[in-house]
Amino acid sequence: MNLAGKTALIPGASRPVGRAIARTFAKKGAHLLLPVYDWPESIAEMEDEFIEKGYSADIFHLDLREKSAAEKLAEAASARDGLDYLINNIERGGMPVVHGSYFLPHNEGQWEREFNTTIKAKWLLFEHCFPQIKKGGAVINISSIAARCGRSGAGAPFFSDGYAAANCAIASFTKTWAKKAAPYIRVNELMLGIIDHRHGEGTRGWSALTEAEKKAVEQQVLLKRTGKAEEVAKMVFFLAVEASYMTGSILEMDGGFTLGGADVPPLPPGIL
Repeated sequence: MNLAGKTALIPGASRPVGRAIARTFAKKGAHLLLPVYDWPESIAEMEDEFIEKGYSADIFHLDLREKSAAEKLAEAASARDGLDYLINNIERGGMPVVHGSYFLPHNEGQWEREFNTTIKAKWLLFEHCFPQIKKGGAVINISSIAARCGRSGAGAPFFSDGYAAANCAIASFTKTWAKKAAPYIRVNELMLGIIDHRHGEGTRGWSALTEAEKKAVEQQVLLKRTGKAEEVAKMVFFLAVEASYMTGSILEMDGGFTLGGADVPPLPPGIL
């Protein structure tokens, strides 16, 4: 599907999952609005790649936890005669295997960062950009299965308490916004599991896991592997562009993580 003339707002495009999403929309011809904040090396890589490939994009260095940042992006969307897709891909979560306890000195303010980035920033973006979203447009909230499992089991090294609690709240946004935006704008949520470069391989947290912890993840995931950024991008594109009769839905893309951990035994012989 050709997206020439369409505009997509995609936070987090400097990192691998967001980059794969942005790349997918850009290849289809969409113009990108890309707010970035930290990870300067990743931002530079993204800029170099998108310039080299000739993608149409405007990059904004903004802190999305601030209302003024959301206002600026809404103005940028208005200057392009509106927004077609808001991919609400912004979060912050300290992995317990890396950060340790919230009460350690280096984690001062970490709880607030996780909530303000994962929840407040999503809310600010939607509330300010919603008037700019065109009929037929879509909003995709990116969240985590941390909302399902919290800091327990095989997910314990990955999902901090604050991050898990913050992700629980996103479902409330998804359902409320779907009602508010209907019938002309669709709102859905994609809840991610252990994805490479996002909790999975390629992160500092994954490299800090013991072999037993990595084995626990493999045993928990029904598909016996972590997910790929490109797989996430394909699903986001489907939900935003092609899933024309879906709104208010919350989908898990976790390889079966939340279902794993318990075998289905053979039927017993019975006693009759």
